[in-house]
Parts: sequence; C-alpha cells; structure tokens
Amino acid sequence: MSATSPASDTPPVVTSPPTLPSAGGKPGRPVAGFFLDLVIAVATLLALSMLSGLAWGLYRGAVVGAEAAGQGTPLDTNALAQQLGQPGPLAQILMALFATGGAALLVYVLRRRADAGERRASLQAVQRPATWGWTLLVATGVVIGSNLIAFLSKQAGIEPVPTNLRLMEEALVQFPAFLAIFAILLAPAYEELLFRRVLFGRLWKAGRPWLGLVLSSVAFALIHEVPGAGSGNGPWEITQLWLVYGGMGAAFAWLYQRTGTLWAPIAAHALNNAIALGALMFLGIH
Repeated sequence: MSATSPASDTPPVVTSPPTLPSAGGKPGRPVAGFFLDLVIAVATLLALSMLSGLAWGLYRGAVVGAEAAGQGTPLDTNALAQQLGQPGPLAQILMALFATGGAALLVYVLRRRADAGERRASLQAVQRPATWGWTLLVATGVVIGSNLIAFLSKQAGIEPVPTNLRLMEEALVQFPAFLAIFAILLAPAYEELLFRRVLFGRLWKAGRPWLGLVLSSVAFALIHEVPGAGSGNGPWEITQLWLVYGGMGAAFAWLYQRTGTLWAPIAAHALNNAIALGALMFLGIH
C-alpha cells in the first residue's frame, strides 16, 4: 500500500536485527534460503487463497440452497454460478487476511522464528527515542517520494490504476472501520513480518544487507502489482507502481536495519497506509 494507492492478514512477534542463528536454509547458502522462503510463502498464499475461495463457495452454495428451499423452488443448477455471485469487499479482505497473513506467519514460524535474545534487543530498540525519530523521517520520505513519482508520471501521461483500488473504494463505503483496521494495523504487520523480517532478514544476517534490500523490495513490488492481474495497466503504468512499491520496500528494509526492531517499519508502513486511506476517503486521491 503506497501513499498514492491504499493496499496492500494478528500482529506478529516483534523481532530485533537477525544477528543470531535462525532456522531454515543452509548457513552457506543465504540466497538459496531467500528464494526457498519466497517459494514457500507464495505456494502457501496460493493454497490458502484456494482454500478460502472454496470455503466461500460452499457457504454461498448453502445460502442459495436454503433460499431456494424456503421459497419452494427448484435450484437451477445451470445458473448456479450466477446465483452464487462474486465475493463482496468484506469477503475479499478476509480472504486476503487469511491467505497472505497465514503465509507470512507460516514462513516465520517454520523458517526464521525469533528467539528470546532477539526479542530483548528489539524491546531495547523500541525504548530508544531515536527509533521513532527515524520512523517518522522514513514514513515522511515514503509519502513524499511516492507522491513525487506519481506527480512526475502524471506529467508524462502515465496514470496507473492500482489493482486493489476498486476493492478499497467499495470497502471504504461499506465497511470503513474494518478497512481501517485491516489497512493500518493488520496488513503492515504481516507484510513487514514476511518481507523485512524473513526475506530481508535472512540476507542481512548473512552479511549481505544490500542484496537483501534489493531482492526483498522487488518481491514486495511484484506481490502488490502482478502483471495481467486485471487492472488494465500497461507496461509504463505497471513500472510506475513497481517504483513506488519497490521504493517503499527498500525504505522499510533500511529502517529495520537502522533501528534494530521490526516495530519501526511496521509503524512507518501503518502511517503511510493511514495517510493513503485518509486521502482516498476525504480527497478521493489514489
């Protein structure tokens, strides 16, 4: 979720810099471990998405069947798909929460779980005033940077429509409180857990933070704007969104490394999403 487009499942255990050994991957092959983490996360996300879609379909089928039985009319199986309809904004957000948040938590628990020493160091970092100064500075920079990219792109005739914009607009009208909880509290928590703690953290721990910053930021951008996802964006529009999301991911990775606590990028991410959601709500800006 950028300051120009609101995004894009319980808050995770907060951790400190990954300076201690952690599970998952061979110590001498951190890049292989990174991609294995990513493959597991994507595979889990897809599996949970299919599972949640199936659960919704079964629920809707039961509702449609009960309505038909109550009216004493036979169920038209030929028009069943039309009768089932499509998941509404609340259902879609809950499905995303289950799938993406579940994937992040699974990879964290199986591959890079924090230990007591990391949690203590994180708590110490949280208590330093400088941590929150850096957080505010990075959050401000992300908002300014993403809007500057959007402004310059607009001058060149490039005006992308984020894939999740329609969902956010519908949810904002029907479930504004739930959307705020999801976008400001939940999404930043699970996204930072996966992309900064697990993916970036593995290469940072291995002494290759810049490679981790680049690779995790690319993954962060791609997961937010997948080509051919139905947004209708062309190559230049997709590139502009990738720049925004990739820059955001890089800034949050740097903040995590600089402060030594995952709470810092979570807070910066939450602040960015809150500003984006406020702009969409009161100004209609995406």
